[in-house]
Parts: sequence; structure tokens; C-alpha cells
Amino acid sequence: MAADSKTFIFTPDAVPPLPAFSQAVVSGGRVYASGNIGCDKNFKIVEGGVQAQTRAALENLSIVLKASGSGLEHIVKANVYLVNMPVNFTLMNEIYLQFFDKDKMPARTCVGVIALPMGADVEIECVAEVAAQ
Repeated sequence: MAADSKTFIFTPDAVPPLPAFSQAVVSGGRVYASGNIGCDKNFKIVEGGVQAQTRAALENLSIVLKASGSGLEHIVKANVYLVNMPVNFTLMNEIYLQFFDKDKMPARTCVGVIALPMGADVEIECVAEVAAQ
């Protein structure tokens, strides 16, 4: 695959990416979205704990996917990184489930981690299909 077959996504509507990565990359009919934490455009973690952060992360991910020609409904695989798994797993899932059709849930892995950037409680990344034109 040639290097020019990748499209690097940037949308000013979403939380800006740090200099070390892109919001997403489209290649081979798939969108590879970088991890999203629950923060605002000024990189301030939203208040309200893991549930508010999960909502903010998924809302930002949705914006990035839309800019990539996709959407949450086209996610094939999601990865969730969660601080304090015993406490936060059920709380995160309560919000996560609100964003997807219960009969069409993407494949998902949830990993407990020691820490996330900026003290976040949750980070979500995904691979999605580009929507049919």
C-alpha cells in the first residue's frame, strides 16, 4: 500500500490532537480513530467522573468519525482503557450502551490500566468502516 493511500483526518469541531498523533487516519476503507478521553477542547477533563468522561469521549469520537466519512454505527472494533476497573466498569458501560444499537454492538475490548493521560478515567479508540457513498 502506497503512503499516499492514507488520509489524515483533522476536524476543528473535535478536541484537537496532540502533535504526536492524528485524530484519525482513513486507509483501505477503514477509519482508525485515535484514543479519546473525556476532555474539552482546552484539554480540561470534564467533571462528573467516568460517566461524564465516557459521554464526552464518545461524543468527540463521533465527531471525528463523521469527519472521516463514518459514524459510531460503523464501528467494527472498539478498545476501552479504564482506570479503576472494579469501580468504573459498570458505570462506563451504562453510558457506552446509550451510544449503540443493542442488537448491533461493535466488538470490544476493555482493559484496566494504571493511569491515562491528564488523569482521565477512560479512553476509547476504534476502527470503523467508511460509510458507503
